Amino acid sequence: MTATDVFEFETSFKGEIVRPGHERYDELRKVFNGMVDRHPAMFARCQSTADVQVAVNHARGAGLPVSVYCGGHGATGHAICDSGMVIDLRELDHVVVDPVAKTARIGGGATWGTIDAATQEHGLAVTGGRVPGTGVAGLALGSGSGWLERKLGLTCDSLLSCEVVLAGGEVVTASADENLDLFFALRGGGGNFGVVTEFEFQLHPMGPILFGGLLMHPGERGAEVLRFYREFMRDAPDEVNGGVAFMSAPPEDFVPEAVRGQPVVGVVVCYAGDPAQAEDVLRPLLEFGPPAVAMVGPMPYAEGVQKLIEPGSPSGMQNYWQSDFCKLSDEAIEVFARYGNARPSPLSQAIVIPGGGAIARVDDNAMAFGQRSAPFNFHLLHMWADPAENAAQIAWVKEFGAAMKPYAFGGAYLNFIGDEGTGRVREAFGDEKFARLQGIKAVYDPQNLFRLNQNIPPA
Repeated sequence: MTATDVFEFETSFKGEIVRPGHERYDELRKVFNGMVDRHPAMFARCQSTADVQVAVNHARGAGLPVSVYCGGHGATGHAICDSGMVIDLRELDHVVVDPVAKTARIGGGATWGTIDAATQEHGLAVTGGRVPGTGVAGLALGSGSGWLERKLGLTCDSLLSCEVVLAGGEVVTASADENLDLFFALRGGGGNFGVVTEFEFQLHPMGPILFGGLLMHPGERGAEVLRFYREFMRDAPDEVNGGVAFMSAPPEDFVPEAVRGQPVVGVVVCYAGDPAQAEDVLRPLLEFGPPAVAMVGPMPYAEGVQKLIEPGSPSGMQNYWQSDFCKLSDEAIEVFARYGNARPSPLSQAIVIPGGGAIARVDDNAMAFGQRSAPFNFHLLHMWADPAENAAQIAWVKEFGAAMKPYAFGGAYLNFIGDEGTGRVREAFGDEKFARLQGIKAVYDPQNLFRLNQNIPPA
C-alpha cells in the first residue's frame, strides 16, 4: 500500500477518519463488554453507503483486518479489531417510517431505542432488542430475539430487503426478488456476507401501550416458578411473551428492604395484544405464588417494556455469555434453579425464554436461522465488575453451561454466545445448512474479509 493509495483513500472518504492519538479514539473503541480492549489502526466513520464502499476497498487493498461497528452490544466485541480498520456505521442511524405501507428503512448503525421511538409514533413495531442500545445490524443479521417474538416472529422474519456492500466493493440489494441466496444467508447468518448499510422491515401494529412489567418471587422458589411457567406457556396464545430470570433484586424503593440484593426469580411479562384482555389471559401467571413483588400494568412499549432490563445491563462490565436451546424437563429445571440461585456475581442473570408462537410457524429451511421448534432458549448473561475475577467467573459460567448440556435441544442462538469457535457455529446451523452457507460465502466473500463475527469460512 503506497502513500498514493492512502492519499486516494483519505480524499475519497467523506466521513471522519480517526486514528490512535485522536481525542475521541478511546471513546470510540469502547463496546458493551468491558473485557474487550482492542486497538484499531483506524476508525472509518461512514456517512454514506459510498463511504462504506471506499472503506471496504481500501481495507481489502491494504490487507487490513476489518470489523464493523453498529451497536457494539455483542459479548464477543467483534465490532472492534486490533491493528485494522473499523468500518464505523454509527452515523448511519436514520429511521424512515412509511405508516401507510407499514415499512421502515433503517440505517445500519441505528439502535433499537431510536427505532422504537420512530415506529411507535405510528403505533407500529418490529421485534427489537431487549436493551435499547442494541444495534439493528447485529440483532437482525443474527436472527433477532426480542420481547415480541412469539407474536411477530424474530427480527429477521420481518426483513424485506438489505442494501449490502460486498467484499469486492459492489453495492447490491438482497431481497425475495434480488440475490435470493444472499437474502437467505443474511437472515441469521450474521455479518459474514457484507456490510449492510440499510435494512427495510415490514412493521406491524403494536402499542403504543402494552400490558407488561416484572413479577418477583423468592429465589428459593425458583424451580417451582420455572415448572409453573413451563406449563403455563404450553398453551399460551402468541400474545404472551416474556421470560424467567434468576437475578438479584434491585436496590430500588419498590423492593422490600430485606429483599434488595438477594437472589430472586423475576418473571418478565409482555402481552403483545390488547391491554384490556391481558389480565384475564395472564391471571394464572399473575396470581401464582403469589409474587413477592408485582410491578405490572399498562405501560408504553418503547419507554416501559423495552427498558425493563436496561438498568440491570450496564455497559462496560466484564461479560461472558453462554446459551443453548433446551427442553425444560423437571431435572433440567432443578439444575437451572440450583445454579441460577448460586450466581457468583449480583450483576448476572440466568434467563429462560419461551419459543413457540410465530417463531415456530416459519420453516426451518426458509432462511439461515432454523431451530424453529425449540421449546425454550436459555441465556447465561454473566457479568461482573472486577477483571481480577475473570478466570473464576468464566469457569463458573462454563460449569453452568456444561451442567445444562444434557438437556440441550441442539443448535444455538448466536447472538447469545461468545466466541466459541467454528465448531459451535457449525452446530448452530447443522452440517447441511452450514455447508450451504459456506457456498454462499464463497460467492460473496471468497477471501473471508468479513471474518470478525461468528464466522462461516468460505467453502
